[in-house]
Amino acid sequence: MSTAGSKDLGRKLGLSAALAIAVGTTVGSGIFASVGEVAAAAGSPLMTILAFVIGGLIIIPQMMVYAELSTAYPVNGADYIYLKKAGSRPLAFLSGWATFWANDPVSISIMALAIVRFLGFLVPGISDMGGKLIAVVAVLFFMYLHLRSVEIGGGFQTIITAAKIIPFVLVIGLGIFFLRGEYVSAAPAVDAPMGLMALLAGISATSWSYTGMGAVTYMSGEFKNPGKVLPRALIGASLIVLALYSLLALVVSGLLPFNELAASGTPIADAVAKLPVIGPIAGIFVAVTGIIVIIGSLSSCIMYQPRLEWAMARDGLFFKVFGHTNEKYETPDYSIIIQCALGIILIFASNFVELLGYFTLVLLLKNILTFGSVIWNRKNADYNPVYRMPVWWLTTFVAIASSLILVVSTFQWAPVPGLVAAGIVVVTGLPVYYYWESQNKKNAAREAAQK
Repeated sequence: MSTAGSKDLGRKLGLSAALAIAVGTTVGSGIFASVGEVAAAAGSPLMTILAFVIGGLIIIPQMMVYAELSTAYPVNGADYIYLKKAGSRPLAFLSGWATFWANDPVSISIMALAIVRFLGFLVPGISDMGGKLIAVVAVLFFMYLHLRSVEIGGGFQTIITAAKIIPFVLVIGLGIFFLRGEYVSAAPAVDAPMGLMALLAGISATSWSYTGMGAVTYMSGEFKNPGKVLPRALIGASLIVLALYSLLALVVSGLLPFNELAASGTPIADAVAKLPVIGPIAGIFVAVTGIIVIIGSLSSCIMYQPRLEWAMARDGLFFKVFGHTNEKYETPDYSIIIQCALGIILIFASNFVELLGYFTLVLLLKNILTFGSVIWNRKNADYNPVYRMPVWWLTTFVAIASSLILVVSTFQWAPVPGLVAAGIVVVTGLPVYYYWESQNKKNAAREAAQK
């Protein structure tokens, strides 16, 4: 290429890396507490287990929509690309604008600090500043790893994702022999919700545990044979996480009395403490597992997130520097570096990170718009997906409806801040969008005049 930094990102990753990103992004630290939260919402052990099963099943239609869109447009950018192709550049821009400021660098800082919290159990006495410096080192390490090589980064992601699943498989494998049937079949708690309402409450509580698989589509342009790899990774990840979480829910429900489970903030640790061999070291086991789990999630985020801003910048709808490609390593170097730098700044501004949590509603609404975009994209002349979802209108409806569960629960959590955050995205984003579009038109006119 004649212009430095204008090179595209090569297709160097295969199915194992795609699965690792999808599974690794989804299985995070939340699972350590979510079984107890779901139990409290569902009201009984059987409803808790069923909620995880159904919660995982309704994610599959969402991944089918992503599979179709990503094989129709197998380029980096995910939601931004699909909304743009659906005919709304402003909406596509706003989705990326919100994702960058409210999610990408923020998630890097949150996960880096979470590693330190688990490490604090193993190494007591780490000071606040010492913990933040450890978090910074973790971010810098993965920044360097994913700057140097997407293949090495993908290989590491595959290894760390396998490593983060192994402890859970161990707990399931041991726990299945020691669970108590009377715990699993226990009657609903007194004053607990009953029937369909209990099930719906439980399913809603599982929803956050299953989010993250669609992250692999940020890197659609870097997978070999994306028409086969992406559907297998998206739907395969759904099935893997569904099996993992459902079996964990079964084992934990069978190891703890239900009232203890529903009240526990650390149900996995409490359940592990009931097992032979690893029970006496339950705290250490969970802390080490937590560190491995979050390392995998941090690595995944630093790997895939910068691809969104890279794609936007290449379209002239983000800061130009983000569109730079390292000529030697073929990675979006400046996008990775800037995101990690912002993440490091946020490590030292945790109150600001908490404030940005109010933008969650905006990001959830973006997902619903993305699923809906398939309706307009199917009318495009260039829409030729390798994978087509079955009964597409019904699958799309289920994907949107299941996403609304999270929107409703999030709106109930913080209705006014959520609406204010949505207003901030529009008020700050639209002027920037129209400025960049005007610059794009001027550049196009200048190039036309030169010809």
